[in-house]
Amino acid sequence: MPRGSWLGPLTFLILIDDLQPQLLTNKYVDDTAVSEILARDETSRMQSALDDLIAWSDCNYMNINCKKTKEMIFGPLRKQPPPLLLISNKNVEQVTSFKLLGVTINNALKWDDHIAAVTSKAAKRLWFVKKLKRGGVSQADLVYYYQAVIRPVLEYACPVWHTKHYRSTVEEIGLNSTTGLSNYYP
Repeated sequence: MPRGSWLGPLTFLILIDDLQPQLLTNKYVDDTAVSEILARDETSRMQSALDDLIAWSDCNYMNINCKKTKEMIFGPLRKQPPPLLLISNKNVEQVTSFKLLGVTINNALKWDDHIAAVTSKAAKRLWFVKKLKRGGVSQADLVYYYQAVIRPVLEYACPVWHTKHYRSTVEEIGLNSTTGLSNYYP
């Protein structure tokens, strides 16, 4: 498929439509996340689901990228985790945070890692606004750059993580980026 066309993701979705592991599965283009909720003293079925997924991928001539495959454990199981997951006799890396569809999630269900990533990314782009301003770019173009390049970073998935606790950190970056633009910002 031509890269960037809508046919690529559509074809991939059709190809993985029959992927039905025994656990809760979320599929988005070329990412698949398998989740399991365990009751106290319940045995994990994740390795069995992973084995099924590997068998399905072999039958469908698709490769699982073992380097990108991660395991994250939430809740009380963090203290007594189940056995490590294996793919081709290699341990799946256990992580305390990971990025899923552009949102960084951590095993304490706090948004600190995501907020740090968002503010860092926005600050780098803000630096470029300052360079553009010094270069004589018009205020209207600076506002357009802010609206197109910085604001989407600050607002991406904010209904999920935008709580009172994190609001001031993110809004501080937004206010800094509009310094000098506020007279022109709609």
